[in-house]
Amino acid sequence: MTITEHKLKKALFEILREAGSDEYEAALVAEHLVKANLAGHDSHGAIMLPTYVRNVRAGLLVPGMPARLVKNDGSIMVFDGQRGYGQRVAFEAMNAAIDRCRETGLVVMALKNAHHIGRVGSYGEQSIAAGMVSLHFVNVVDHQPLVAPFGGRDARYSTNPVCIAIPATDNSPAVLLDMATSRIARGKAMVAMNRGEKMAEGLILDADGEPTTDPSVMFRQPGGALLPFGEHKGYGLALVCELFAGVLTGGGTIQPGNPRLGGIVNNMLTFVVDPGRLVENNWMRSEIDALLRYVKDSPPSVAGEPVMVAGDPERKKHAARYKDGIPIDEVTWEEILRTADEVGISRSSLQG
Repeated sequence: MTITEHKLKKALFEILREAGSDEYEAALVAEHLVKANLAGHDSHGAIMLPTYVRNVRAGLLVPGMPARLVKNDGSIMVFDGQRGYGQRVAFEAMNAAIDRCRETGLVVMALKNAHHIGRVGSYGEQSIAAGMVSLHFVNVVDHQPLVAPFGGRDARYSTNPVCIAIPATDNSPAVLLDMATSRIARGKAMVAMNRGEKMAEGLILDADGEPTTDPSVMFRQPGGALLPFGEHKGYGLALVCELFAGVLTGGGTIQPGNPRLGGIVNNMLTFVVDPGRLVENNWMRSEIDALLRYVKDSPPSVAGEPVMVAGDPERKKHAARYKDGIPIDEVTWEEILRTADEVGISRSSLQG
């Protein structure tokens, strides 16, 4: 089925409200999830809502929690997410970091103890809108590991995303690199499982450490493991994410001496830079335009598929889904409707 942006957002908003969020928080989280779907990142979109509501009921996610500033030292800012909705606390922490960066030119912002912050690119988009560059390193704790280290046969860390955002110019769109350090996000395995699809080869190991194309191995006990992208290179970057986001925020790493309560907790270390403090703005924009034009002018290896830069696939997907609707598989939609039932909303009111 396909569903309009407005209808999906309204359904998510109503469920979030009944699950304990006020209108501000419910609107912010719903907007974030739907934007992930529009960008083609279904793994971080509406499919996550049933998990969020389960975690609210289990006390692993606390509605109504803002980002709490616990260290305020010039260009250093540390926030505690207090197990609140990650989409809210990360948004608030980024806004504060951007405001401070206007004063200082550079901010290092640490966010710890946030529930799942969703699509990290959203926070890069915040800095892009402010004309600033940002770098984000994220780790994932509070549940079992999901990704095998290079050369290993079982999971030892999670998908540990990296995001780098560079603002647009008058002639070129923003560059937004947002990627998991695993070959796929776990949510993409969930999307494939819900659609009854197999995964491509070379993405997943089963519980015995053997290659498989069955996405359901990621949702069993004992579970399988995702593989890192780029073999040792992706693994090395993932390990740095674990150390940066887990250690330098104070939120902790996934090592088994730390508690695993079964939720989804993200820690994020972010650098926000005002590029105008480093180089002259007109020269910078001209240089960005020249480089992107040069890269994109490379003859395509596949006819009709021109070279793109980070951010282009999401913009292309957004335009198509905004026009034609967002595809939602039947299993995911049924889980959303069942969640509505659980919080006391008539599913018929969401289907109308």
